[in-house]
Amino acid sequence: MLPSQPLLHAAVFALAVLQALASDTFTAAVYEHAVILPDATDEPVSPDDALALMNKNMDVLEGAIKEAAQQGAHIIVTPEDGIYGWRFTRGTIYPYLEDIPDPAVNWIPCTDPTRFAPAPVQERLSCMARNNSIYVVANIGDKKPCNSSDAGCPSDGRYQYNTDVVFDPEGKLVARYHKYNLFRRETQFNYPKEPEAITFETPFGKFGIATCFDILFREPAVVLVSELQVDTVLFPTAWMNVLPFLTAVEFHSAWAMGMGVNLLSANTHNISLAMTGDGLFTPEGPAAYHYDSGTEEGCLLLAELSAHPRLSPTYPPAVNWSSFATSIKKFPGEKDTFLGAVRRDVFTFSELRHKAGNYTVCQGDLCCHLIYRMANKSKDEVYVLGAFDGLHGSLIKYHWQICTLLKCKSTDLNTCGQPVETAQTKFETFSLSGTFGTNYVFPEVLYSGVQLAPGEFEVLRDGRLKSKHGTSKPLVTVTLFGRLYEKDLPHPLRTAP
Repeated sequence: MLPSQPLLHAAVFALAVLQALASDTFTAAVYEHAVILPDATDEPVSPDDALALMNKNMDVLEGAIKEAAQQGAHIIVTPEDGIYGWRFTRGTIYPYLEDIPDPAVNWIPCTDPTRFAPAPVQERLSCMARNNSIYVVANIGDKKPCNSSDAGCPSDGRYQYNTDVVFDPEGKLVARYHKYNLFRRETQFNYPKEPEAITFETPFGKFGIATCFDILFREPAVVLVSELQVDTVLFPTAWMNVLPFLTAVEFHSAWAMGMGVNLLSANTHNISLAMTGDGLFTPEGPAAYHYDSGTEEGCLLLAELSAHPRLSPTYPPAVNWSSFATSIKKFPGEKDTFLGAVRRDVFTFSELRHKAGNYTVCQGDLCCHLIYRMANKSKDEVYVLGAFDGLHGSLIKYHWQICTLLKCKSTDLNTCGQPVETAQTKFETFSLSGTFGTNYVFPEVLYSGVQLAPGEFEVLRDGRLKSKHGTSKPLVTVTLFGRLYEKDLPHPLRTAP
């Protein structure tokens, strides 16, 4: 006699749990999705038309989820805006939203779809997780009614939130997170009244959730890692690449190393908006990553990760990010500095005029120190050492401290700081350090063609970012990217009632 479908599903789920418990590792997946976008409109579409578009995107995501599950993945993260895209006003996004309950209600939409109806998107995502026995992380929109008794209630009588949901391998809703740091163009959504630090336990570690712009701020990013001690951060994103420091793969890899956790970063893919770059990042560097600015295709990545990275024998030791830099005397050459802009940020630069040397550049409270030797300096390329200590951002201002060795766009020093993707010069050695006023520093090395350098550099306990040997590819940037959260200005848009 064959077992019933519910019993068979329970047996498969129990086996998966036992397998996960028997190992210190798990297999994770992320999918970079080329989102099918809605037509631009000033008027809301019908709920049926909204669902039709979302089903087109979910058809693609379901294919990626099935493939990931077949390859043994325990969890898959899909991108921010991956189900309906963008191009919305507050009114036009409304037909795409669902009321997402608190996970405490213990709900499996796949088997009980009418309990919080209408919820066709949650039902389908739940079934994707249940039918494939895999955790599914997705980004959708939440709507919550309110009235005049709530002083913060919008005039249309509802809150609208950019929301991540997680369904476990049984299809149960186990996590819901409302994005706290909205990007400036997300006027269709409301800011949550309070920051949320959402975590949940799995057989393979403790997980937290953040969305895109969140990663740059103390709440929720630092709270999840430093206070709640998560092992892995799930990260749906719609990241627009900004060289030289904020390309998705370089910053997300650096963030995972600086924070000492796994980061499962799933990006949207849209070349016209410079959106590409996702990966499975660890404290030791990228386990797998993808960057493609030449095609319009999605990409599935899988990798085996440590379930509890802090317990791993290869877990990097604690770093004092200012120790080395504050212990040495300033090298000569600081008088030869000049100012240059990286977007709106004014850096202090010093040109590396020789094939090898020692340099110091200071700005504000930050002094950056570089020791280097080039292997084959091209006559057509100029490199500089730069320092920035100040507030970044035109509307939402937050404090950076950055030390960087970077290639200029041309031999004209006025181009230093402009975006550069390619280079010809390799380095035999480099050692970069700074007098940082924070322990939240993220190390980046970016090669020509927007390629990372896994295994080719190390961070010493005294705060030096050093090459292990000569660079295998031409170098674009070496950067220590610091965040002084305590110096951030108050958020100008997030207001509490």
